[in-house]
Amino acid sequence: MFTQINIVPRWVIFTLDLICCSLAMVFAYMLKFNLNLTSVDIPRLSSNLLLLMFINSIVFLLTKSYSGIIRYTSAQDSVRILCSVMISTGVYFIFNLFAISFLTKPLIPNTILIIGGLFSFLFLITYRIFIKYIFMYIKNLKLDKKKVIIYGAGEAGMATKRTFDHDEKVNKYIVAFVDDDQRKIGKAIDGVNILDARNLAHLIVKHEIDEIIFASYSIPTEKRDAIVDLCLEHDIKVLNIPPADAWTNGKLQHAQIQKLNIEDLLNRKTISIDIEGIGKMLHKKRILITGAAGSIGSEIVRQLSKFDVGLIILCDQSETALHDLYLELDEGDRTKNYQSFVGDVRDEQRMDKLFNMYRPDYVYHAAAYKHVPLMEENPAEAIKANVLGTKTVADKAVKYGVQKFVMISTDKAVNPTNIMGASKRIAEIYVQSLNNSLGQRDFLFSNGLSYINRLEKRPVTKFITSRFGNVLGSNGSVIPRFRQQIEKGLVTVTHPDITRYFMTIPEACRLVLEAGCMGNGGEIFVFDMGKSVRILDLAKKMIKLAGLEPNVDVKIEFSGLRPGEKLYEELLNDNENTMPTHHEKIMIGKVREYVFDEVASNIAELIRSAKQDDDMQVVMNMKKMVPEFKSMNSIFEELDHLVN
Repeated sequence: MFTQINIVPRWVIFTLDLICCSLAMVFAYMLKFNLNLTSVDIPRLSSNLLLLMFINSIVFLLTKSYSGIIRYTSAQDSVRILCSVMISTGVYFIFNLFAISFLTKPLIPNTILIIGGLFSFLFLITYRIFIKYIFMYIKNLKLDKKKVIIYGAGEAGMATKRTFDHDEKVNKYIVAFVDDDQRKIGKAIDGVNILDARNLAHLIVKHEIDEIIFASYSIPTEKRDAIVDLCLEHDIKVLNIPPADAWTNGKLQHAQIQKLNIEDLLNRKTISIDIEGIGKMLHKKRILITGAAGSIGSEIVRQLSKFDVGLIILCDQSETALHDLYLELDEGDRTKNYQSFVGDVRDEQRMDKLFNMYRPDYVYHAAAYKHVPLMEENPAEAIKANVLGTKTVADKAVKYGVQKFVMISTDKAVNPTNIMGASKRIAEIYVQSLNNSLGQRDFLFSNGLSYINRLEKRPVTKFITSRFGNVLGSNGSVIPRFRQQIEKGLVTVTHPDITRYFMTIPEACRLVLEAGCMGNGGEIFVFDMGKSVRILDLAKKMIKLAGLEPNVDVKIEFSGLRPGEKLYEELLNDNENTMPTHHEKIMIGKVREYVFDEVASNIAELIRSAKQDDDMQVVMNMKKMVPEFKSMNSIFEELDHLVN
């Protein structure tokens, strides 16, 4: 029953609690008789103490008020102790009623009973708090403790401090809270002062701070970046608190207080989307996602699972990744209807079976090859996956009367300098030309398929394209690669001046859903990617966040631009190339329109050369279809002169 804990056995706490209650009773008697001990009926007091100890023993055992670890005493423990005292006082009061009924006088005056109960609670809480602060004082005597500032004096800040207080292995000393809210300045939490965040730079130097913990979720991005830069300049470790909904059982654990990730710095404000509009559009609909197991596809699936859809069809050729996603979804929300389908978008027969079996209302086409260097070495495969795959799925969408087809494209399709970007641009051209009602009609008649739409009275498919740049944390992207290289002590950057735009995967996928909702067919939506990031600066910041020094602990080398790689990505929100929409983060790209018959003929020839694995002819055909495609740092640069 009384198991041992680290310092004080529970039976000792149990005994101390009984002693405190007994002393409270004695003190109540003394108050009753004006502290005159000669007036106290000692035999009667002794019998009352024995009865009190008997009652309290039973109550304490039932409520387990002795079981808490004293140095971690909290408000919850206070409530348990208060309940114990009230119950024991109530039981004694019942004994008094019986005594009055049978003995004509109470065992103990009710005034003494009430006073004793109040003092019992006071003594029980006081000695616990006293011991708690002794432990904290002893803990803070460690000479090598780290000095910490907690940024944010709200609920997360308080939870952070108390998490440290409750973990004896943590060797940190909370110097102060800092906060932007002027109403909190000058106050204190658990004896720690709340100071003005505007004086942070001075506080860092004055107190020789070792760590800063972000425990606020409302710090503007620019200000947070400036604070991080300040910390990195002074070799201060930066930690971060996860959102409250990620805490374990509603409590913050020490293991969850982790180093700030570069994604946290590149992340922007949450983008608002038309939840109601998207919900109405997708209500009880069957939705197909190709490339569902990839970084973008899987996040689209997660986003879609928040809506009341009819069926979500997960199509991917990667069996293991698709299985992992299916297990994740099955564990998350069993009320949703998911169906996995292993298949290659290049396989016309397999795709026909998919569309015929499930008859999707909406298609989000995310299946593609995306790595620039690999596609530069394998142009034929890029065409098969990105062009033939898109054509196959788009054709089936028309054949089976899909309402909307949303293609996931890339900013590398803008004035492409590589095979991957050009292949995605050709895929854009095909779906945009197919969106033309005349083109769809010609396609149907030429393939003898028009009866399907006519009999089922299904709508003509609306084709919508969405473009965005690099997404944080996607498979094979720069940040995971840098993280691996930092562990090995060597980071490679292609060029000191290379820059890129970044967007989080959830952010990109929310905009894809919004674009799909607002699209009427034929649009190419481009997303506001924010400010471009210099990759060299990104690498240096990641090294510093890891607690290391660039070119000291981790060497940085320049490997040179890879084949097809641009130094600067195109600025997608250029007013001359885009038109605004009702969403500030989404624009419509201005691109030339193509005639379907011409496009279909050129793509047929392109696919033919790809199936023959004639790389030079493949690239030649691509450059004819996309005149702005100029190869860079590639063996295919010589073809630019031949095409022109």
